[in-house]
Amino acid sequence: MTFNARGAFAIFKNELMRMFRTIFGSILSPVITTSLYLVVFGAAMGERMDLGGVDYGAFIVPGLLMLTLLSESTSNASFGIYMPKFTGAIYELLSAPVGVAETLIGFVGAAAVKSLILAAIILGTASLIVDYSIAYPLLALGYIVLVAASFSLLGFIIGLWADGFEKLQIIPLLVLMPLTFLGGTFYPISALDGVWQTVAMINPVVYLVSGLRWTFLGQSDFPIWVSFGATVAFLLICIAIIGWIFKTGWRLRE
Repeated sequence: MTFNARGAFAIFKNELMRMFRTIFGSILSPVITTSLYLVVFGAAMGERMDLGGVDYGAFIVPGLLMLTLLSESTSNASFGIYMPKFTGAIYELLSAPVGVAETLIGFVGAAAVKSLILAAIILGTASLIVDYSIAYPLLALGYIVLVAASFSLLGFIIGLWADGFEKLQIIPLLVLMPLTFLGGTFYPISALDGVWQTVAMINPVVYLVSGLRWTFLGQSDFPIWVSFGATVAFLLICIAIIGWIFKTGWRLRE
């Protein structure tokens, strides 16, 4: 079957427009939350952290951006594919002349673009609160796109797996959120004691935050190639899982 560009664009457009129909929950709420993090944590912890001359506000901007990317990419993609399952429209999608590639471009692409729009707004808002700069803008953009795509794929898998609205929130709230807060969002891993540094290195989100922080500050807890390689590996694993799901029909035809 040839690639159905029109079908992919139709899904993409429909999913992207949903963001603007729910603008408060999709855009305003994450921006307000991130701004509060910057103000509260900057005032409470800024003077207590020794970051080698780096301003604390500038230090936590990449971590907060990663926190938003992970949560919003996952939530947008999971909700986007879950609703057709919930309403029964998934059967129309399965019978339509669109394949796995068109479906992923439509749902996952829209979720990733939503996250990128939100990331741009958050960076613009942060510039009004703290003074920060991006050492490697192109690498930062590429890494942000890679993370948004990877976790949109994860959200797509969660949406296919979930059989109720409460399951949509299990992984974002009970897994991703704690891992992000414990992943060096508000502090450098080097500031932890020896045992806790070892524990932190088991946390995969640490490498994501570290990679994005390197593109902003030019320094981080781990080399950029480690973070980049881990993210690419995660993306490929998600693609393989989705390919298996569409091949077997698991959770699609139940």
